[in-house]
Amino acid sequence: MKNFVLSIAASSLLLTGCSESKKKESEKDPAAQEAATPEKNTSDQKENAMYKELSKYIQSAEAEMEAIPSERKEELKKIADFVKTRKDSNKTANLTFICTHNSRRSHMSQIWAAAAAAHYGIEENVNTYSGGTEATAFNPRAVAAIERAGFQVVNPGVDNPLYNNNPHYEVTYASNGKILECFSKKYDDPFNANEHFAAIMTCSEADEACPFIPGADLRVPIPYVDPKESDGTDKEAATYDERCKQIATEMLYMMSQVEA
Repeated sequence: MKNFVLSIAASSLLLTGCSESKKKESEKDPAAQEAATPEKNTSDQKENAMYKELSKYIQSAEAEMEAIPSERKEELKKIADFVKTRKDSNKTANLTFICTHNSRRSHMSQIWAAAAAAHYGIEENVNTYSGGTEATAFNPRAVAAIERAGFQVVNPGVDNPLYNNNPHYEVTYASNGKILECFSKKYDDPFNANEHFAAIMTCSEADEACPFIPGADLRVPIPYVDPKESDGTDKEAATYDERCKQIATEMLYMMSQVEA
């Protein structure tokens, strides 16, 4: 019996020594350590990530930032400086994009500015809005263009007769990102910021008609050619896609300069 007990004890010591030896070997072996490390929970990162197709689009737009004309870069940097100043003061930078009808360029600028802020990690410091000198509707051709770029768009009020002529779309760039409520409105609509905001003029008509924007701390003109010029032609989709890409590239450049 005594020999039997001693045999068990010796076996136990042998197994313990073997286990300790393997543990020390695994500590020396990075591959073994990696295999032994529990997989990190990346669900939050995935939830906050841009939609896949939109991420690809952003990468292609960033590659075109160097081609932005220097005079436009100077105007975009003014807006970036405004955002940086507000951010450094722990204040939100409110950006209102203004065009005559608030139907195409101003909406695409609002949406791309929000996505660009998220892409560069300053989403919580920026709110984007849009408005016009008159209200019409977010043009479905412009809606289609941002969808082709990778944004997700829903119309929750599709059955609401109040929104028949001016749909209130919900636009998102990430599954857990901000939901942008996009509908046509005048720039001084209560839905928009009414003080300490930057007024960004996205069409020459509004720029000329509104030399002064009440409540704005900054007014910057960055007019875009209206894609409406191709409505009803075989170049319609291509024209809207071209304008969407131009606006995306410039909004990405603008936000990249906030921390530059």
